[in-house]
Amino acid sequence: MATTPEFKVKLSVKKILDGLGIYHFSPFMAGMGRAGVPDIIACHKGRFIAIECKAGNGKTTALQDRELNAITDAGGYAFVARETNIKELREALECL
Repeated sequence: MATTPEFKVKLSVKKILDGLGIYHFSPFMAGMGRAGVPDIIACHKGRFIAIECKAGNGKTTALQDRELNAITDAGGYAFVARETNIKELREALECL
């Protein structure tokens, strides 16, 4: 598996989720899913969590923004994780 900068962000996020005992998975789309679905889906204490992982100056696409907004509108928690805000993600998850 490639160790791209984005892959490293995903590993950091998964390590946090595992450490906090939060159920999570990465959807495997393979052309059969919905475009823009976040990289990691989780559930903690009944709360739906969606995390999109980006590295460097990577930007979310319009489809990703649509999905993240729909999740938030439905009462879920959506977060765009980057190398620079992993600590904030941990803090937010601890507060859920």
